[in-house]
Amino acid sequence: MDDKTCDERRRPAGGAHDDRGELSRVDLRRKVAAEALGTALLLAIVIGSGIMAERLSGGNIAIALIANTLATVGGLYILIEVFGPLSGAHFNPAVSAVMVFRRELPKSALVPYILAQLIGAMLGAWLAHAMFDLPILQFSTKLRTGTGQWIAEAVATAGLLLVILRAPAGRVSAMVAAYIGAAYWFTASTSFANPAAAFGRMFSDSFAGIAPSSAPGFVLAELVGAAIGLGIHRAFEPRIHPAGHPNVIEASGDSTPGQQVIDSEGRRVAH
Repeated sequence: MDDKTCDERRRPAGGAHDDRGELSRVDLRRKVAAEALGTALLLAIVIGSGIMAERLSGGNIAIALIANTLATVGGLYILIEVFGPLSGAHFNPAVSAVMVFRRELPKSALVPYILAQLIGAMLGAWLAHAMFDLPILQFSTKLRTGTGQWIAEAVATAGLLLVILRAPAGRVSAMVAAYIGAAYWFTASTSFANPAAAFGRMFSDSFAGIAPSSAPGFVLAELVGAAIGLGIHRAFEPRIHPAGHPNVIEASGDSTPGQQVIDSEGRRVAH
């Protein structure tokens, strides 16, 4: 076994780069494809389960939301576990932007990540429609607006970023899924917490949809919430994380004994 192969086997899941430099073109294409596919499947889960729930709930919105919540929690957990080692499983432009700010994702990857997430979200909506024999092309007429809903989206997104940044290694997927499930119920907006989700759900006139005129307010609130979540994290004592890991969302198998770690200020410390 040559030195290069040994180095590859020592590298943490997620494709960490010791120098945190630019991603190779092949590596970036792989990560972007994972983000597009993962976001598409996430939106197909959210929208598809909403359609099914609405059909089977007999007009009981509470039952429909319970079903939608359970499907989203389970699906989100699985998607993070599957795609975390490939791309970080962001599925969310706000998360990717924070990772770039923290220098855990190269700046050159931000635009490709966001484009992949937006395109994947739209394709996921269309996939859900195809599965339920609905018109593929449609726009939501469901208005979601008002100060309360905007505050709710800021709170939901701030909490999401705080969970991602503070969760112990190997527990991010479960904690993120559990948090989103809870936020479906304690926020007035049912916790989109994701600009890509708001974008994708514009293309579905269904239970989970959002009218295009309502989406900009949600996106702005989510970006503000992401900044708040990052600020709260930085105000707390830094949590160490694997050195060179290109993102924070990680599959449960990513923690490696003896691995070098750094604190949030970029200092390498013993582990």
